This record gives sequence, structure tokens and C-alpha cells, in this order.
Amino acid sequence: MNSKSPYTIDVEVETRFVPDQSQPSDNRYVFAYTITLRNAGGTAAQLMTRHWVITDANGKVEEVRGDGVVGEQPWMRPGDTYQYTSGAVLETSVGTMQGSYRMVADDGTHFDAMIPAFVLSIPRTLH
Repeated sequence: MNSKSPYTIDVEVETRFVPDQSQPSDNRYVFAYTITLRNAGGTAAQLMTRHWVITDANGKVEEVRGDGVVGEQPWMRPGDTYQYTSGAVLETSVGTMQGSYRMVADDGTHFDAMIPAFVLSIPRTLH
């Protein structure tokens, strides 16, 4: 018996610092993140909207809401994966992001795919 909901989207995140777009002297730190979504449920579903909560090391919180991701609203059958890369600009060298994707299944059910909190930080460097 499979205990997973038919409405299950697995979310994986990889992050990296983008030094050539960053300007630490101006408190500008640019990060890229690659998200891989996998429909681990039993029902096809489409990503409709995104909601991000971005917090920098100063405690400044920015909320971002919008349709789709990178201009797309991917539809995924069970087992399908979808990957995209986007970015965030922080005023500090460390921050966190978390949020959710609003999904709609082919049967009309709306559900949220939660994005667990992940850290954005510049790599430690030895001089």
C-alpha cells in the first residue's frame, strides 16, 4: 500500500553564489538556485503560482508571488521531472529562502508543494 498522497511534488534545490554579478561593496549579493520538481504522486498536476519568502541576515523579509516559474507553468505527469534555474539578490552574504508552489491536479484538486527552507551563502574562501 502506497501511503503517499496522489498529490505529491518532491522539491530539490541546489544553490550557488554568482560573484561576477555581485557587488559586495554595494551590499549586493547575487545567488542562483536550481530547482528540480518531481511529480511523486499518482495524478498529473500543473504548477500555477509560486510564493517565496526570502530573508537576509539583517532579518529583512521579501515576499514574492507570481504566476508559474521562469515564465512557464509546467504540467507534469506522475514520475515527470521539471527543472529550472532562477536567482535572488540579497543585501547580505547569507540568507534563506522558502515557500510553496500552488499546484492544480488534473482532477481539479488544488494543493501546495512546499519548498523547504534553504540557505544562500557565499562560499568560504581562504586567502
